Amino acid sequence: MTGTEVSLIEGLQRQDRSAQQQMLDSYGRDVFAQIARLIPAIEDAEEVYQDVFVKVFRNIGKYDGEKSSLRTWVSRIAYNETISFLRKKPAAVISYEDQGIDAYALTDAEVEETFGQPNAETVQLIRAALKHLPPDERAIITMFYYEEMSLKEIAYVTESIPTTIASKLSRTRRKLCRIIKMIQS
Repeated sequence: MTGTEVSLIEGLQRQDRSAQQQMLDSYGRDVFAQIARLIPAIEDAEEVYQDVFVKVFRNIGKYDGEKSSLRTWVSRIAYNETISFLRKKPAAVISYEDQGIDAYALTDAEVEETFGQPNAETVQLIRAALKHLPPDERAIITMFYYEEMSLKEIAYVTESIPTTIASKLSRTRRKLCRIIKMIQS
């Protein structure tokens, strides 16, 4: 932990307004982006954003720099608040069973073909497909690809273990590929 982070944390523990503003300036944009990727309605995303930082400011005394970086700890709070919000407002999720589709039957080559060629069309298809995933799967994909978090960091945020995250990530990528194929049909 850097001296700046230590100073920031100490200021937050004293409920210093300038430390709170520094926290918002340093982490606010990334946190809002994390939330907005999962909650498309701007007013809902703003509500969750506010809840996240209220929780951060209230719980800064529980932060343990030995377990994670400050950024990862804040991401964990944002993840939990976002998932909690989404559970209250469930979105439509494609049911593969109803359509006789095996979402996990894709080969690694098919998955790589879909994700390995980043172009504008692929990005748009992935964004459209993400909307059809349950919140927890959408969160794992966005943390890994958009926020470039490691499996260990995602495991910390989701209160899981890295091998479980790796398995979920693999299954979710296959599911996304299948959704993309359905969208293209």
